[in-house]
Amino acid sequence: MSAWLPTAPCTPVGCADQPFHRPVPVPRAALRLAAGIAVVLLGIPGALLIRPLARPRREAAVRRWATAVVRAFGIRVRVHGHPGPPGGRLVVPNHISWLDVPLVATALPGRMLAKSEVRRYPVLGALAARAGTLFIDRDRLRALPATVGRITTALLDGTRVTVFPEGSTWCGRAGGRFRPAAFQAALDARVPVQPVRIDYRLPDGSTATAPAFVGDDPLGTSLWRVVRARGVTAEIRLLPRIPAGRHPDRRSLARAAQAAVASDSANRPAASVHHSVSSSPAEASSARTPS
Repeated sequence: MSAWLPTAPCTPVGCADQPFHRPVPVPRAALRLAAGIAVVLLGIPGALLIRPLARPRREAAVRRWATAVVRAFGIRVRVHGHPGPPGGRLVVPNHISWLDVPLVATALPGRMLAKSEVRRYPVLGALAARAGTLFIDRDRLRALPATVGRITTALLDGTRVTVFPEGSTWCGRAGGRFRPAAFQAALDARVPVQPVRIDYRLPDGSTATAPAFVGDDPLGTSLWRVVRARGVTAEIRLLPRIPAGRHPDRRSLARAAQAAVASDSANRPAASVHHSVSSSPAEASSARTPS
């Protein structure tokens, strides 16, 4: 098992199969699913249309599209903190769900690092490639230096690059160790690291496990579980940036970022909200009413 193929103890049974409190009715869930898939598909021609735009306008368009994706699947969004100044930055969130990718883009659009298998996914692979996703072959450790080099080049170009350093998804009740390899790119490019905390919560503040995409969970099953869940809010906390040069090596930098994401202050509902987005566009008329 390589450093790019870590394992997590989380499994669909016992981790993601939390009983629903009044699940969303099937017709409404089907509407959410159709809306979510439609918005994702719109991203394919959209990626071509926005490519010629200047970076600020391109990032604004990506932010709106990503927000629409998460909303369409029936998930409210709360972003705590501020994105800070533009420029190259290594963004390192914890990893729970396939929803994490558009969720991070609602606040910090940029390029993503994904496993090479994503490139072969129907529809999503083409979308990821057109969005400038960087791919890593996790079965070939000798390809790692080249991948770190591509991340470094993107950072030097002033681009945010998002890496999920746990290397695997967790259910949200626990998390994994941050693998240090990608942090070398931040050191080489001399850019800050942006720790990000992701949580999915129920109305009472407890952890919502329906979005967790863990183990051998089929994507279709995960999609249906998400759209049937009621009252789920995705919370993303933009934690204080770790300045370039504060840590001398990638291992200590990875430990510092992991400690920031796992800290008590990051793992509780925050008082200040940067912005809040309600559920799907089809349900906008009821946006002020809790599900």
